[in-house]
Amino acid sequence: MPRDAAARIDPEELLKAYTLGFFPMARTRFDEHALWVMPEMRGVLPLNEARAPKRLLRTLRAEPYEVTIDAAFAEVIAACAKPTKSREDTWINHAIEEAFMALHAAGFAHSVECRREGKLVGGLYGLALGEIFCGESMFSTARDASKIAMLHLIARLKHAGFKLLDTQFHTDHLAQFGVRECPNADYQEMLKTMLARRPDFRKAPLQLSALTVLQSITQTS
Repeated sequence: MPRDAAARIDPEELLKAYTLGFFPMARTRFDEHALWVMPEMRGVLPLNEARAPKRLLRTLRAEPYEVTIDAAFAEVIAACAKPTKSREDTWINHAIEEAFMALHAAGFAHSVECRREGKLVGGLYGLALGEIFCGESMFSTARDASKIAMLHLIARLKHAGFKLLDTQFHTDHLAQFGVRECPNADYQEMLKTMLARRPDFRKAPLQLSALTVLQSITQTS
């Protein structure tokens, strides 16, 4: 793959890049180009190892948000691309945003949304690739909204028969869900074995109950 993606990213080329283990990141929101990235150590969550802290699961039980899928993909990726008080810039440039919009229209990219009183307050988006879901970014403007979206994503993926959530990088924030690092060589082997099937992301009901989500998650302290 070239070091820099062109200003416009072809959606089919983007899909191909993911099957090889690459993903695009721009240096800044307003950079015209994007780098193709393949980390030596990758953040991954085998879905059978998914877990969550007790405090977060208590919040989930209270159902503070209405959670939907694919109802506001454009709004979610736009919110993920916006700067925040804790993040002055993002890696999602307009070329990445447009390519993912095309992949969403084609049925490959999906979003999870959290709303409170009708207002979008959190969510995430990513790419379904065989039995792997490549999580791209998340945002939150209300407490735990992106984390609740993450729990719903995990439950949906497990229900549909996905095997792995690829988070690209490992962070302390993601570690609470069971995300760990694996060498790129191991990830490449996962790609070989998990690309043959294409589970249906929308197999589960469009809205999952808190109980259904809880049953998919291991409780931790």
